[in-house]
Amino acid sequence: MTKTEFNTQVIGQTNELKSFAKRFTKDHEEINDLLQETFLKAVTYFNSFQEGTNLRGWLYTIMRNTFINNYRRMSKGQSFITTEEEISPANLYFSAVHNAGENKFMMEDIQSALKELEEGCYIPFTMYFEGYKYNEIAEYLDLPIGTVKTRIHIARKKLKHILASYKN
Repeated sequence: MTKTEFNTQVIGQTNELKSFAKRFTKDHEEINDLLQETFLKAVTYFNSFQEGTNLRGWLYTIMRNTFINNYRRMSKGQSFITTEEEISPANLYFSAVHNAGENKFMMEDIQSALKELEEGCYIPFTMYFEGYKYNEIAEYLDLPIGTVKTRIHIARKKLKHILASYKN
């Protein structure tokens, strides 16, 4: 299947994916964001789609994993609550408002760090980050599950070292 045919089939699933997204959220903007992220990931991982696989099921899995990962990130980001009259300097960091410029620099640093990973570690790590399970990654890459776990661990360790300046 060509990429154009694949993209056409993916876009053809828009109504079904919107209905599926409504199971996760009722907010129209969040539904559209989730739909857009799902399409982006589907196009990005076009090469991992195996012809004969249920496309709708594959897209549903991407959407579900994307929603779960986004929810987890939001939950972690909103977990700081204090009842103190004055916020200590140590806790001030968590309550401070950050601007988009900071995020842009952080994203550039993260992208740069990811580029430093070897392909053997980059692919399993990004697939895991996108929500794939170890066994799915191992099957797709035709590697033993232990090798996949090791490569993800190596990628995490290297990224942690490269991005150490962001550690709180």
